[in-house]
Amino acid sequence: MPESIANDLTRVQKWAQEKIAQGSEPPWAWYQYMKLIETINALRAGHDVTQPMASSPQSEKHPGAHLRLVGSTDPQDDAQRRPAETPVLLPM
Repeated sequence: MPESIANDLTRVQKWAQEKIAQGSEPPWAWYQYMKLIETINALRAGHDVTQPMASSPQSEKHPGAHLRLVGSTDPQDDAQRRPAETPVLLPM
């Protein structure tokens, strides 16, 4: 996670914790501050888990191993059409 984002998350989390510590917020606001703090904690934990380790073979660069666009061999528009002269019966 870039340092600026980590700093912003820390600042917002401290702000929410201060609002809760003041004790003057209505219950609905207290609940929203708690959800904000939990979300920030989840973001940090998720980021830490998804970072590849330096010794991991997946962390090495693989030159030339890129995704490429290929043509489809499965025609999607092969449904038979209703002849124009056949009337469509609608329910009454």
